[in-house]
Amino acid sequence: MQAASKDLIALEKKFWQSLVDEDTDTALDLLDEPALMVSSHGAMKFDHAGYRKMAEQGDMVVKSFKLSDMEVVFPTEDTAVLTYKVKQAISPRGKSGEIKQDMADSSVWTRKDGQWRCAMHTETPVESRKH
Repeated sequence: MQAASKDLIALEKKFWQSLVDEDTDTALDLLDEPALMVSSHGAMKFDHAGYRKMAEQGDMVVKSFKLSDMEVVFPTEDTAVLTYKVKQAISPRGKSGEIKQDMADSSVWTRKDGQWRCAMHTETPVESRKH
């Protein structure tokens, strides 16, 4: 499963990069339908049209990210759970100034017809530790 772990980490990074690039089509290629998300905004279920609206009209945009401490577990050969830390910078859409955040995230990926798709994502703010 080591090769699959590397593939999934690459897909997770590709999804994050699609946020920075505001490339909704790439994100949709990686999302299952429907998909779930749990964040500080609550729990939500969305289809591809709902994701497109969030991605293209939402109040905040991701400006940069750094993923670390990535772990991958396979409950089944067609299901993977990723956990990791994120340092992200976001800003209000169309405005300057960045808000830096430290988050703990997880994603659940399922493989259908040979292709991995993200079915669920969670994000939880964590206190930033400055050394």
